[in-house]
Amino acid sequence: MGQYHLKLPKMGEGVAEATVTKWILEVGDTIRLDDPIVEIATDKVDTDVTSEVEGVLAEKCFQENEVVQVGETLLIIETEGELANEEQPNVLPDQVIEEKEPQAEEKIEVPAVEENIDLLEQDMVEAASLTKINSQEGNRFYSPLVRNIAKEEGISKEELERIQGSGKDQRITKKDILAYIENHSKASIAEPILNPTTTPKPSAAVSSAMTGSDQFREMTRMEGLISDHMMSSLKTSAHVQSFIEVDVSRLWDWREEVKNGFLARENEKLTFTPLFMSAIIKALRDYPDINSSIEGTKIITKQAINLGMATALPDGNLIVPVIKNADHLNLVGLAKAVNDLAKRARAGQLNPEEVKGGTYTFTNIGQFGSLMGTPIINQPQVGILAIGAIRKIPAVIETPKGDFIGILRKMILSHSYDHRIINGATGGLFVKRVAEYLENWSETLPY
Repeated sequence: MGQYHLKLPKMGEGVAEATVTKWILEVGDTIRLDDPIVEIATDKVDTDVTSEVEGVLAEKCFQENEVVQVGETLLIIETEGELANEEQPNVLPDQVIEEKEPQAEEKIEVPAVEENIDLLEQDMVEAASLTKINSQEGNRFYSPLVRNIAKEEGISKEELERIQGSGKDQRITKKDILAYIENHSKASIAEPILNPTTTPKPSAAVSSAMTGSDQFREMTRMEGLISDHMMSSLKTSAHVQSFIEVDVSRLWDWREEVKNGFLARENEKLTFTPLFMSAIIKALRDYPDINSSIEGTKIITKQAINLGMATALPDGNLIVPVIKNADHLNLVGLAKAVNDLAKRARAGQLNPEEVKGGTYTFTNIGQFGSLMGTPIINQPQVGILAIGAIRKIPAVIETPKGDFIGILRKMILSHSYDHRIINGATGGLFVKRVAEYLENWSETLPY
């Protein structure tokens, strides 16, 4: 008999943990290959974890509503044969070190966390590289990231011991220590030092900013992760924006003419999204440096064009499903992919593979009435395009017989790009090329 430790796989870019929502099988149940065993939820998708082997469910390592880090053992399966991954589940690095025979020359170093490390690496380091600190109240585990933050903010070990952790086994996460620092800072500014036996009273500053009708709530887990991801991107990339106004009158008229026939023929609605995507894909072929990423000092130009489309969810949050190899699809294929991903994204039915691997992202902020915006780059990409609302506006129309004022349908494209590797000329020419493809939309375009 052997044991197989089924670990939580990587669930997508920026996802370092998941919550166990429901156990489908119980201890003692027989498991076949690819059987769903447990349901999990991340900030992006809800999905099932399926079995990689056949056997019997021997142990659940987490209960429902508990949080699992990527790489941790979810469950143990008892198998007929011996398997290579028999190991102690969720062993922490320092525990492994303690079990080794002591060696005089052996040195154990904790990996340093760089300030500009991307969000996913931070979360993975925090989850995988736990370090133990001894204190008078017992042994608690702190990640290198938490220890570095505590050191920079002058937080003592005694203060750390008093912080309530929200991680597994009450471990302190990055969010916990940042919340503690923020609350501690506010308290030191707004409140005087009180005797421990004195009942605290709201300060004048706090009272003037609060009323009885104010409502407060904690960020949801998804809001917190999005917040961290956005702040990390702003700290990582040198954001620069270029804007251009586009005349989409021809595109508008073409779509109005063909949309009913398209729906009848393909059983799919023809929205503007796949039309915008078609122009973006062509421009990315013309300017391949925009379809790249940065790793340290290396620039990786991507061969595949995996186009992410920011999609609004019913709760107000955003998710970015990715159309892989979008440049291999014609307009019909793009329309089907867009409609399918958008529908399943709003229903929470996306798979982890469908929200990772993007090489460039666009967001249609015009559907909310916005004329333009300055979108934040989706790391580790180097550019993102925001598409504003289409409006009927008066404009000067040039003709061989002279100029006159007419009504055109126009919109604004906002291109944010990473100025570390994309200069203003390339960033501006790219969005200009997108505009040219949209303005000169072919009325004979096959679909």
